[in-house]
Amino acid sequence: MSVLVVEDDPGMAEILASALRARGHEVQVAATGRECLRMASLVEPDLVVLDLGLPDIDGADVCRQLRRWFLNPIVVLSADADEGRKVAALDGGADDYVTKPFSMPELLARLRVAARHRQAVAAALGPAAVTIGDLRIDTTAHTAAVDGRPLHLARKEFALLALLSRNSGRLFTHSELVAHLWGRPDAPKTEAVRGLVAQLRKKLGDGPARPQIVTDAGLGYRIVDAEGTAAEGAMAPAPQGSSSS
Repeated sequence: MSVLVVEDDPGMAEILASALRARGHEVQVAATGRECLRMASLVEPDLVVLDLGLPDIDGADVCRQLRRWFLNPIVVLSADADEGRKVAALDGGADDYVTKPFSMPELLARLRVAARHRQAVAAALGPAAVTIGDLRIDTTAHTAAVDGRPLHLARKEFALLALLSRNSGRLFTHSELVAHLWGRPDAPKTEAVRGLVAQLRKKLGDGPARPQIVTDAGLGYRIVDAEGTAAEGAMAPAPQGSSSS
């Protein structure tokens, strides 16, 4: 897994990062709540280990902000064993709450359980693999291919393609896409979305069975196949009032 460790104590951060790296995980470290939110939006880790005692933003508030868009596990660490604090963190979106001091084997076990739980939820929500024309995208394996040729996509390119593909035919507004990709619906990222769409169109290329990302002028984007039909494995699109162009 890729893990984002959010811990302002350098010694504790190093202990956590070293233990995770020793078990083959990719680890990045953030020392503040703002840094956590920025890094999570950039790298979208598979799991966040979040200390509540951060110097700038309360960890519970960081958890709530993450949960507006971040779907992967969040495991909270805290020296506060108060029951109310635990309940607030769990209600705010944490998958688990581990009280300091803790043993490393216990923490690692809790992380594995949280990861398995999220995988089970994802499986229940819908199929991992979606096929549109000659595009096949697998959100579990994090792979995409057209006509059997692998696509080499950056993380946000893959996230955008996966979102559109699992909701084939549905229009996503610019603000919805910004919120999904960066976690802040008011962020000035419209041009960045246009850039991602342009990159995806270039990487998808052309072909008789190639799906297309179409623009609804002034509104947003949707993906359709060559026949304009729904994708195999995609969710049913929500009704939209506008037409694609």
